[in-house]
Amino acid sequence: MPPTSGHRRPPPEPAERATPVREPPVFWYEPHPLGVLLAPLGWLYGLFAMLRRGAYRAGLRRSWQVGRPVVVIGNLCVGGSGKTPLVIAVAKLLARRGVRAGIVCRGYGGSASRWPRQVRPDGDPDRVGDEAVLLARRAGVPVAAGPNRIAAARILVRRSKCDVILSDDGLQHLQLARDVEIVVVDGVRRHGNGRCLPAGPLREPLSRLASVDLVVVNGAAPEGEGTSGKEGARTALPPRPQVPGRGGAREAEDARETREGEPDMRLAVGDAVSLLDAGVTRPLESFRGAPAHALCGIGHAERFFRALESHGITIVRHPFPDHHPFREEEIRFPGDTPVLMTEKDAVKCERFAGARHWYVPVEAVLSSAFETRLTALLRECGVAMEPGSQAAPDHGSGAGHGSEDVDDSDGGRNAGDGRRSGDEYGSGGEPRTPPKP
Repeated sequence: MPPTSGHRRPPPEPAERATPVREPPVFWYEPHPLGVLLAPLGWLYGLFAMLRRGAYRAGLRRSWQVGRPVVVIGNLCVGGSGKTPLVIAVAKLLARRGVRAGIVCRGYGGSASRWPRQVRPDGDPDRVGDEAVLLARRAGVPVAAGPNRIAAARILVRRSKCDVILSDDGLQHLQLARDVEIVVVDGVRRHGNGRCLPAGPLREPLSRLASVDLVVVNGAAPEGEGTSGKEGARTALPPRPQVPGRGGAREAEDARETREGEPDMRLAVGDAVSLLDAGVTRPLESFRGAPAHALCGIGHAERFFRALESHGITIVRHPFPDHHPFREEEIRFPGDTPVLMTEKDAVKCERFAGARHWYVPVEAVLSSAFETRLTALLRECGVAMEPGSQAAPDHGSGAGHGSEDVDDSDGGRNAGDGRRSGDEYGSGGEPRTPPKP
């Protein structure tokens, strides 16, 4: 007999309704025959990536300048590596040096029908994506989101008068010409088995690291792992003398000179913040002694779970796919057990959160070597760096607090009308550095 309206079956527990998480294949990070079997496909994928990049370098495909130096912060591997916290930290570092940065991102997960969009700190993550809103809140600089990063960057240059453009991800978005490339490496998972998709986690061959300016290791590497070779760099490379060209033996030599075992950056965990009132915080140690639910929808959820456990918190894991669009029932649990989540997930959950929902912020702590090297690279691009100065956060026209994100989709119609890489660069009309697609 079906249940009547007065005797309805209680809804299932939220954990039962959680969206299944697609774990990376085991053979990506452990020795496995399947990785060897798929290796030829990985070679083909890597070859295609190399040929594609070669076409940009040879001028067979166009890359576009946006009128300001561009710093791309990305990775070679599929999954999270800590790019977004590093972007935020770099934006704050530049602000302290008197440089006004702007950030472009893809707006992944956003449902807006017109792009690009300039993102406000109180923007709607459903429209512009969770990472875009997080960047606008934490970085204190103008942010523009859209699949066409060239159009997004030009909006920031035109509307917000930015000195430098930071691209959150986009290492493989070669249409956007860049002056500095930074690759973030997960210090634990590293490059997996070193193979390209689908045989491994790499989007490009490891040889790509020879052409980037900085290799940043997020956290400690596995015990006993050496640092020989360009892909083994542990610390930001020291300033190097001017030499013709970039990469190759010079990068490998720099990598061997780095200090073994010291990470470029680490993620420092802060006090938990209430989703109901950002002014209410609670030390993580206060969650000890009783279990807590831990929700996580980022690229490497296990890193978040381990961080909580390192503070002595007993957690019930609830992993979700990266950029998961949370529903209210997915964060509700019986009883009054606290619920902890990442800050990126919190921007999507705060509208239906309760008093027991907390997010745990992280801050990228950078090595002094990284700051020195990045400062030198930007000065080579003609960026004036003022040690110790503080640039006031200013989101520019249309980027302040408000109820709606700014629709700048008109910028997309003109995204391809600029000159080819090397033809346009600021008021001088010449690139300050050789174009680096």
